[in-house]
Amino acid sequence: MAQINPYVMFNGNTEEAFNFYKSVFGGEFAMIVRFKDMPADPNPKWTESEANNIMHIALPIGKNSLLMANDVPSGMGRVNENENRSKISVSAESKEEADKIFNGLSAGGQVEFPIGDSPWGSYFGMFRDKYGIEWMVDFDPRQKG
Repeated sequence: MAQINPYVMFNGNTEEAFNFYKSVFGGEFAMIVRFKDMPADPNPKWTESEANNIMHIALPIGKNSLLMANDVPSGMGRVNENENRSKISVSAESKEEADKIFNGLSAGGQVEFPIGDSPWGSYFGMFRDKYGIEWMVDFDPRQKG
């Protein structure tokens, strides 16, 4: 079956954001590629000062998912950090795990919907983290086991 893995873009702070995500989710990066690691390009989209920025990073989340990202080179424009078109949804395996993820990732961010019992029967919360990425954390006891 097909698998969906979120891919987000940052304006030069991917490494900082992903170290933060790693501190919450745990694990190790599956891959880190910097712009300077790319083959020589006569017309690169990145500046010399961006050579150490992240071209691609992947953090395994759970058994079968990856959270991936990159820094957008200045030559390609800036990412709109206030966009509100999508959210990353995390399905926790317990209320305790949902609380840990919600409290960890929302630290320094903006809570839109505090985590708690929802009208639709799951334990749910929603926020924008300190890097502008929007998240939903959910534990649905009906989906367990």
